[in-house]
Amino acid sequence: MIKTDDSFIIPNNLELVHSGEDYFARLEAILQGAHVEIYILMYLFENDTTGKKIITALKEAALRKVAIYIVLDGLGSLSFPSEQIIQLKETGINIRFFAPLFSTYSFYLGRRLHSKIVVVDAKIALIGGINIANKYQGTTTEKAWLDYAVQLKGEVAKPLKQLCSDIYLKKRKLRDKKLRFIFGMQQDTSIRILQNDWLKGKDQICDSYIHSIRNAKKEIIIVGSYFLPGIRIIQALKKASKNKVAIKLILSGKSDLPLTRRATCFLYEKLLKYNIELYEWDESVLHGKVAVIDGKWSTIGSFNLNNLSSYGSLETNVEINSESFSIMFREHLNEIILQCHNITLESLKAKNSVMTKFINLISYGITRIIEILITYTPYKRFYH
Repeated sequence: MIKTDDSFIIPNNLELVHSGEDYFARLEAILQGAHVEIYILMYLFENDTTGKKIITALKEAALRKVAIYIVLDGLGSLSFPSEQIIQLKETGINIRFFAPLFSTYSFYLGRRLHSKIVVVDAKIALIGGINIANKYQGTTTEKAWLDYAVQLKGEVAKPLKQLCSDIYLKKRKLRDKKLRFIFGMQQDTSIRILQNDWLKGKDQICDSYIHSIRNAKKEIIIVGSYFLPGIRIIQALKKASKNKVAIKLILSGKSDLPLTRRATCFLYEKLLKYNIELYEWDESVLHGKVAVIDGKWSTIGSFNLNNLSSYGSLETNVEINSESFSIMFREHLNEIILQCHNITLESLKAKNSVMTKFINLISYGITRIIEILITYTPYKRFYH
């Protein structure tokens, strides 16, 4: 059990995991402790120092006769070297790409495997928004990208293993009955594994966000790395604001996608007029996709609050209904806020010239057009 204060105790089969050494030390340890099988679903797997350490752990597991199944996204891991793939296969590791960008079948752009899941022996899992690459580990000169995952132990790992297996085997109808089951844990905690795959009728993560925002009573804290929500999320936030709910958004001060950041900046004035507090994190690139509401409900995973996650990609989140966990996470996010720059209407007017506003507007328009195009492509590909 993990004690947070005199009142709340978090079960040790549910742990918040931070990007950097915390995540990668855990990942190496669970791979080294594997006895039967390993499943990995990953958007980005780079062949850098961090990636090579994980590859070494996987090869060692294969030598111990552990069955290993890896699915990498065809776009996110496009640069993963073919010679490394050959070596992995020679050691007995099963690896394939989800939706290769170019294939003999079609050009396949918008439908991506964006989930980041590792499951070992159907007993322990890491799931969140963290990819396998140096930028999530951090270096001596640069901080790790700010992101989160959760480590789960016990029964909840079994349906996650089944989900990974179904995707590896390319099953068109993924089983989700068990994934909808609420897993009772210790103390006040229960969790659900939620999926978003709009093309297959799964809107669980998006619906969960909207329901929780609409029913918020006191406070909403959202970390949004590529924050360009659709109209339903915007309307839910607007309603919460009218109900006097305190809303805090932690957004990117630094981004690996400058165009998207500019597009988000275009929304700032509207959000501020809804009495939403805006904070920019610029200690490192912000990549997290999490939320805490009323100190009782949390969500952590791969789902971004934008149309690409809502209508294009395969996403997986953990929904945690737990006062003890959520209060602990809320305290951490408030510490992050203290390290952010607060954006106000006054500071926005002071720094936004006419040219800046014009660039933000153009960036917003271009980004929305790109979203439409790359979510329309998989729709046509999937149904025709």
